[in-house]
Amino acid sequence: MCARVTKTKKRSKAPLVFLFILLLLIISVGGFVYASMQPMPASDQPVAFEIPEGTGTAKIADRLQEEGLIRSALLYKAYLKMENEGTAFKAGTYELLPGSDYESITAALNGKETGIARRESVRVTIPEGFTIKQIADRLSEKGGWDAKKIRALAREPEKFADDLPGEIPGEVKLTYALEGYLFPDTYEFETTASEEDVVRRLVQETRKKLESISDFDSLLKERGLTVHELLTVASLVEREAVADSERQLIAGVIYNRLDDPMKLQIDATVQYALGEQKERLLYSDLKIDSPYNTYKYEGLPPGPIASPSLKSIEAALQPEASDYFFYVTKKDGSGEHFFAKTFAEHEKNIEKSKAGGK
Repeated sequence: MCARVTKTKKRSKAPLVFLFILLLLIISVGGFVYASMQPMPASDQPVAFEIPEGTGTAKIADRLQEEGLIRSALLYKAYLKMENEGTAFKAGTYELLPGSDYESITAALNGKETGIARRESVRVTIPEGFTIKQIADRLSEKGGWDAKKIRALAREPEKFADDLPGEIPGEVKLTYALEGYLFPDTYEFETTASEEDVVRRLVQETRKKLESISDFDSLLKERGLTVHELLTVASLVEREAVADSERQLIAGVIYNRLDDPMKLQIDATVQYALGEQKERLLYSDLKIDSPYNTYKYEGLPPGPIASPSLKSIEAALQPEASDYFFYVTKKDGSGEHFFAKTFAEHEKNIEKSKAGGK
């Protein structure tokens, strides 16, 4: 009988290698996730973290990472989803300590007592084209700040010298030195903020917006203007233009009249001189003796007549060139104007305006 030879099959090592690599991958990912979920280095210095009204959970998580309060916004979002949290986060300003874990941060943003302070805040919108008086009244109405104190601060530019974007001329008589320097926007203020804190924040925002304009200094130099003159022109554009498409064209008309030279004859300057917004100006109103009255005096008024928007500031920096010297509203509900090169054309446009823009 022949002996049967049995061959032993060699087993492949590939499955073992695959399992080993998979195990390493799981350990690496787990380690990364664990490390990313750990609190940031602890600190005794709290970070002021603001949640504006209407901010979504995802945006809050992103900002927590940007502020260095958590390591990973993605993992914090996953944590909130697993814990069914984030839907009750409250708007306000919080003092969060670096080194707090997810649970503490989440409890704080829910408004629960965790030893992490929440500072009550108030949201205020300053519309474009508001005057100092209107801004003071709005701040008083929404946040309880003293309107009289705010108006008084607007006459003390020296208190905000380090925050102003440019020098305010001291040789001219201004109704409010800070007119045009309080940027119109939506703000979140702590209820404990003083009137000076609030005014400073608005002044700082104007500076920030001007610095955000590309080639601002070179454009300003090209126009041959100071910051004060620029904001003055921008405030006129703000009060005259309704349609965004016309801002640059209206700015161009203002410069044409200044260069001619001829009186600007802008109704809004008379209303500012009167201290009230009249629906219809009388001929007697146009005779008011005020440096702001551009029917009586040539050139720009001594300062801005309102808080201009960024769009109006940009239009004043880069006006649209034209041969126009006159414009009148169409009175058709569009907010647009008829433009004219000559006074004769302007008179015809006035008649068209009276007919409802037809």
